[in-house]
Amino acid sequence: MLSAETREGLAARLRQAEREREPIPPLVESHPDIDVVDAYEIQLINIRRRDVAVAGHKVGLSSPAMQQMMGVDEPDYGHLLADMQLAEDVPIDARAYCYPRVEVEVGFLLAEDIPPDCDEQGVLERTEALIPSIELIDSRIRDWRIGIADTIADNASSAGYVLGAARVAPGELDARGIDAVLHRNGEVVAEGRSDAVLGNPATAVAWLAGKVAGFGVRLRAGNVVLPGSCTRAIDLRPGDAFRAEFSGLGTVGLTAKP
Repeated sequence: MLSAETREGLAARLRQAEREREPIPPLVESHPDIDVVDAYEIQLINIRRRDVAVAGHKVGLSSPAMQQMMGVDEPDYGHLLADMQLAEDVPIDARAYCYPRVEVEVGFLLAEDIPPDCDEQGVLERTEALIPSIELIDSRIRDWRIGIADTIADNASSAGYVLGAARVAPGELDARGIDAVLHRNGEVVAEGRSDAVLGNPATAVAWLAGKVAGFGVRLRAGNVVLPGSCTRAIDLRPGDAFRAEFSGLGTVGLTAKP
C-alpha cells in the first residue's frame, strides 16, 4: 500500500497530464506495488480537487473479455462530474483530449438512492428512466498502456458523456435486450446489445452500489449511471460525427469539430 504522500503525488501527475494533454507512463511502472485500493484513493483525490458536483458514476470492464485482458474478476468504476456532461448540439474539440474514444451505453437515471445490498430488480424499481448514452473515454496514460490500477486511478478512463432526449421507464423496456448500433460519419462502425454488460446492465448498477459503499460513496437519486458499453470503443477524430441508435430507446449523437 502506498503512502498518502505518494498517492497525492500520483494524483497530481494524472491531473497535470489531463490539463496539459501530455500523457504519462503507466503508474505501475514507477510504482509496481500500487494496488486497487491505492488506485481508488488516487481517483478520489482528484475528484475532490476538482470541486465539481458529482452527477453520477460509470462502470468499466463490464465484459468478461475486458476483465480477462486486465487480469481481474470484477468491473471498475469512475465518477461522472457535472462539467463532464456534453451536449448533442455542441461539437467538442477532439484535440482537447489525449486519445478520445466513444462507447455506447444504456444509461440509468436514478429516482431513488441505491442501497449497497440492492439486487437487479431493486435497481430497476429505483430507476426513473433508461437513457440512450454515449460515453467519451480517454486515457492520461501514454498509448493506452493501462493496467487495472492505472485505469482506476485515472477515473476509469472517463472524460465525458452525452445523453439523448429519450426517457423510457424500465417497466416499458427489457434492459437486457436493447440492440445498439453506432454510426460514424454515416457508416456503421459497431453493433452490440445491452446484455453484453454482465448479462444485464442492472447487474452492473447493483455491483456499483455495493462497491462504492466501501469508499464512503452512495448512488444518489438524480444520479446518472453508465453501466458499461454495449459495443467496442471507437476512436474519435476531428470532424467525426457519431450517432448511436437503440431499439426502443431512441438515439444520441456526439460530434467533433473539424
